[in-house]
Amino acid sequence: MTILSDDELHRIITRTVQQVLGSAKPSPLPVESPKPQFVAAPVAPVVPTSGKKVVAIGTDHGGVDLKEILKVDITELGYTVMDCGTNTKDAVDYPDIALAVAKLVADGSAWRGVVIDGAGIGSCMSANKVPGVRAAMCYDYATAVNSREHNDANVLTLGAGLIGVNLAKQILKTWLATDFGGGRHAGRIEKIIGIEKLYAKEGKN
Repeated sequence: MTILSDDELHRIITRTVQQVLGSAKPSPLPVESPKPQFVAAPVAPVVPTSGKKVVAIGTDHGGVDLKEILKVDITELGYTVMDCGTNTKDAVDYPDIALAVAKLVADGSAWRGVVIDGAGIGSCMSANKVPGVRAAMCYDYATAVNSREHNDANVLTLGAGLIGVNLAKQILKTWLATDFGGGRHAGRIEKIIGIEKLYAKEGKN
């Protein structure tokens, strides 16, 4: 039996350790996959040949006077007005007017829409039946801001019999100027759109 000296034994152990360490490859650290983040697709505003954004506006017989006043404000704010009527105080049905405005917004002919009736409720219900429309009835500054910032409303409905002219003007100006907040609100808008698509799909079956 060969007896190794301490120096020889030390050299063998050192060489063996170096060989083992040299051949070993460090385990790669686990890489955490980035969490998918929802990013709302940018919606390009409709810009007519004049370079101004189009705002469609309509009313039933109860809001003719208010419509004419708000048309002036919309123009002064730098937008192009698309008037969907009515222009007399002869009785008309608010769903017809709401549909006319909502269709223009939905097909991209108008950037935003405004519908006026006595209370603003019926027009809101009617406009929201049009795919792609998110109508909001606003009655003060807070609802105007919230409907845009949180809900990305693209149609505003007003009740001429419930609010005065000055308040209506403030609501309109605020609503047109307020941007959508995005962020956590974007995912919720996608869910609203998802509900719309779900029932549209079921309707085709």
